[in-house]
Amino acid sequence: MNTTASSAGGTAGFGAGFRGGPRAGIAGAAGFDATSAAAEAAAGFGASTDEVDEAAAEALGVNRTDLRILGLVVEAGTVTAGNLATAARLSPAATTAAIQRLSAAGHLRREVDPADRRRAAVTITPGTAEQLDRLYGPIARAGHALLSRYSPTELALITEVLNAGRRLQLAEAERIRTTPPTPH
Repeated sequence: MNTTASSAGGTAGFGAGFRGGPRAGIAGAAGFDATSAAAEAAAGFGASTDEVDEAAAEALGVNRTDLRILGLVVEAGTVTAGNLATAARLSPAATTAAIQRLSAAGHLRREVDPADRRRAAVTITPGTAEQLDRLYGPIARAGHALLSRYSPTELALITEVLNAGRRLQLAEAERIRTTPPTPH
């Protein structure tokens, strides 16, 4: 589940702010800028993954933060509220509220933490796991089919670009988090 693809004012990413002219995407055309075209494609990809997550949240009847919580729980398998709050970068109170909403909706199940029986942990319910697989499984399969068209050399380059882009986005997120707010 991708949650780093867009911002309130438009797409974020390599191509944030780029708006090419009518020939911007035509290789070999006068005025074609391959770097800008690639940046715009990356931003468009990010925006499209954001659309998928928005549709999935709607299908599950949850908000985007709760979808993110579900994704983190799926990744962890079983997770305590404190660890979930840290991973989601939410306050403990906001995390508890999300857990309560998702539990009431039948998406999460609270269990005794196997590592410390004094604490509670949450897991995805089987029904929600099936829903998530139904929503995201076809995308994963289609993505693998798409990638299978490329050579190992091309896949290595794609992987390198995507990993570099992910690192760039995470570094920029941290920069934004640590930038003092500008007074209005």
